[in-house]
Amino acid sequence: MTLHPLFVSGGAANRVGFVFFGDGYTESEKDVFLSDATRLARDLSTNQTFASVGPLLNFYAAFSPSIESGIGVGGVPKDTVYGLYRDGTELRAIYTSKPDVAKASCDSLGEMCDYPILLGNDPLYGGLGGPYSITTASVLNGALVLRHELGHSIISVGEEYDGGYAYYGPNSSPNLTAPFKWSHWLSTTGDTPRHERAIMPLQAYPWTMLNHTLPFRARFTSAGTYSRHLVRFSLSGLPLKDHLRVTLDDADIGWTPREDVGIDRWHYDIRRPEPLQAGEHEVAFWLGHDADEKIAQLCSVEILEYGNEDEFDATPGVISAFPTFSLDNLTTYRPTNEQCLMRLTTQSEFCKPCLEGLWLSLLTRIDLIDALRFRRIEHSSHLMAELELVPLGKLRRNQSMLEGETYEITWRKGGNVIPSASNSTSLDFSPSDGDGVYEVDVVLHTPEVRRDIEGHVYLDLNVVL
Repeated sequence: MTLHPLFVSGGAANRVGFVFFGDGYTESEKDVFLSDATRLARDLSTNQTFASVGPLLNFYAAFSPSIESGIGVGGVPKDTVYGLYRDGTELRAIYTSKPDVAKASCDSLGEMCDYPILLGNDPLYGGLGGPYSITTASVLNGALVLRHELGHSIISVGEEYDGGYAYYGPNSSPNLTAPFKWSHWLSTTGDTPRHERAIMPLQAYPWTMLNHTLPFRARFTSAGTYSRHLVRFSLSGLPLKDHLRVTLDDADIGWTPREDVGIDRWHYDIRRPEPLQAGEHEVAFWLGHDADEKIAQLCSVEILEYGNEDEFDATPGVISAFPTFSLDNLTTYRPTNEQCLMRLTTQSEFCKPCLEGLWLSLLTRIDLIDALRFRRIEHSSHLMAELELVPLGKLRRNQSMLEGETYEITWRKGGNVIPSASNSTSLDFSPSDGDGVYEVDVVLHTPEVRRDIEGHVYLDLNVVL
């Protein structure tokens, strides 16, 4: 196994390390693997999702050649390093048949590998969370799947999409009673939010191959008391508009495929501003004559209904209590409507409560102080103590990334503050100062953390001279 640094912000001992382990890349495909891993690491670390916490992270790629190229299907792994495979042919979960090999690979890298990522040499959607985040080299979906699964692994948050079963963590609440988890992020004043009025009359994961003979139909009942609705579904194997027609109560709702989707899976939302009438309705998926029955698949379908603008605030950025409906149609609440990648993988950012959780989780693994060094000042009897801090605030390469992010630095001797050294990363010691116990407190103030009960943004260090 050969290790290749991709994006390194500091020493491995004081950074959180992500390592891409390639699976299904043969010896001749090493450069392909490095290109895929670099693309995914760049998407995570420098674009949006993890950009603000980038100075806390290191990314590496570890290459071991596989005998066969690609990953397995139908529950049968290929002869690859980690034995990745799909359980069937659907673009869904991908599993490893060699978890012990994956663990040993990560363990061999020591402190460089905190979060192993198994990267499958496959161009289509798929992945899984757990001890090893699994994703593919899909240009369209690889990064989308990975950042969602890493959200589970790093922050320990549950889902926000409907139809799941794991709803927990800083982005989920079973009720609206105080103390409310994200009360410090609410867009309205008060300790508890209002319930944003919505309902889910249909939610299904058919994972069915479409055919030319009969459309796929799903019926549902509307109470007729909501002002607008959404038709949400995901498809694969349907690259062209004339390959599929989607109807609601026999009316074409105007589906258009994503332009560059090819045969990969994609999620579609069709928002309709009118109310549904009370009674039974039917959504149907009609396969076009030129579509390929062997690959055309309906993965999921969902209908959501919303109250009017006074009952349901869909404004982007609003933080409130939006209902999420589980596999058993039980209701929990999430912070935003559709502005979190734990809700929609097509989103590139976490909601603010999730992002705060990301910071706090990462800061449990590292110190804000990278090093404390001493040097003798030339032509002087003075000694200089110099702090080397994790490059946040004004120490960032891009200082404008987070407006208002600062370090607060306080030096003390014998418990007494040294005013002249306020917010300085260095302290000048003179022989006339005498021996003593010096202390430095470092506090990070970032707009992305509003509540830190356990004090992860604070660090103190004692020095005896």
